[in-house]
Amino acid sequence: MSLAPRLDLRQSQSLVMTPQLQQAIKLLTLSNLEIEAFIGDALEANPLLEMGEIPARADRQDDGDGEARETPREERDADTLIAEGAAESDAPTDLSAAELEIDRDTGDGSWGAAEGFGGEDEGLGIDSHGGAALSLSEYLHAQVGAAGRDTREIVIARTLIERLDEAGYLTEPLREVADTLDIPLAEVERALHLVQSLDPAGVGARNLAECLAIQAREADRYDPCMARLIDNLDLLARGEIARLQKLCEVDAEDFSDMLAELRGYDPRPGLTFGELGGSPVVPDILIAPANDGGWRIALNEATLPRLVVNRPYLVELREGCRDRSSRAWLKDKLEDARWLIRALDQRQKTILAVASEIVTQQEGFFHHGVSHLRPLTLKQVAEKIQMHESTVSRVTSNKFLHCPRGTFDLKYFFTSGVGGGEDGEGASAAAVKARIKALTDAEDPKAILSDDKLVDLLKAEGFDIARRTVAKYREAMGIGSSVQRRRAKKLAGIGS
Repeated sequence: MSLAPRLDLRQSQSLVMTPQLQQAIKLLTLSNLEIEAFIGDALEANPLLEMGEIPARADRQDDGDGEARETPREERDADTLIAEGAAESDAPTDLSAAELEIDRDTGDGSWGAAEGFGGEDEGLGIDSHGGAALSLSEYLHAQVGAAGRDTREIVIARTLIERLDEAGYLTEPLREVADTLDIPLAEVERALHLVQSLDPAGVGARNLAECLAIQAREADRYDPCMARLIDNLDLLARGEIARLQKLCEVDAEDFSDMLAELRGYDPRPGLTFGELGGSPVVPDILIAPANDGGWRIALNEATLPRLVVNRPYLVELREGCRDRSSRAWLKDKLEDARWLIRALDQRQKTILAVASEIVTQQEGFFHHGVSHLRPLTLKQVAEKIQMHESTVSRVTSNKFLHCPRGTFDLKYFFTSGVGGGEDGEGASAAAVKARIKALTDAEDPKAILSDDKLVDLLKAEGFDIARRTVAKYREAMGIGSSVQRRRAKKLAGIGS
């Protein structure tokens, strides 16, 4: 074997990520508000960039000869009209009922007239979402009209909202509220449950444990072990970790994860509003019903600045660049500016493509609610729009969608499948949970449903799931066993 030095030629393939490609990938994961901060940095770094008018507000199109003309309102597409409603400050903002004639869900699967609160300002407008001065009460009132099942429940819920303290807690006993309104306690309890279902998670709680439990249910982490942890916060405060771990019946690793999850919850969710904190979630994507029965989808232009090249300044700099290094610097800045503008445009197209496919796949949810949420994976969406699964994953990170039913994280629409639905494709875990809750809410206090009976009822509706799965979902939602529910309803005066 020769040890002498020699030269060999070899061919190999490798993926090299340029700085521009890395930046393009990063842009996909950013929310609109994060993009706004990113653009601010880009404006400081590149003198050729400047802020341009949002196309929906300018309503201008290029004729091809460099001149622009006004676009008649009737010729603009639906996306532009939605963006215009979000951008113009002197008109109804966002997807308000006044502008887009969006009706609220009546709870029976049909669309009925909106339950008014504050007249035509009802609904979650972009201004109300993004305004730093928005109060917790205003934010909750804007949601409750679409979430309530009937007018009476909504009125009671609004009464409870007005009784919340600045941290989002209800300190007045429900019995006192019922006596003040001269209504059964059960109605107040149902209205409180409605308030506790609103955003931010944890609002409407009567104590810290309930606040954390609500957030755990929202995160789908409220299993029996987490319930025991939350029920014994006093042990945690005293540092009796070993005893608490034993009560939770988990090993050290799982217990550590549970504590980390618990620390991530907000013990005072109401303080993120109004003068005491930042603004609530601002949606990146806007969804509204179309006249043909479909859906109009647009990016929230109100939070998406537009970049353009400052051409007069470019011409001025070109005239002043005499040496080679100056011309090379100007060329680099121009290329960077053009690339960034293209990258932002491609980001918008990618987000719209993913959002459109989500709406197509989950159209039942937008019409009828969570009970019609289908199982959906990132891979399914990626295959439909012919993109890589990792691209869809990045697009759905840190993005929120606003529709007549409220504001949702895009990840919300991706849910695992269980059993078999009526169409044979299986049902989403969220849909099964919603059905279990509906069945237990509607059960006769004199004939409480056992888990076996719930399994039979679900199978009759096409959900083929095991009894242990029903028990798991029921416990995760904080719904007690049949014995616990029977006792609780008797104490509440519902049963005999």
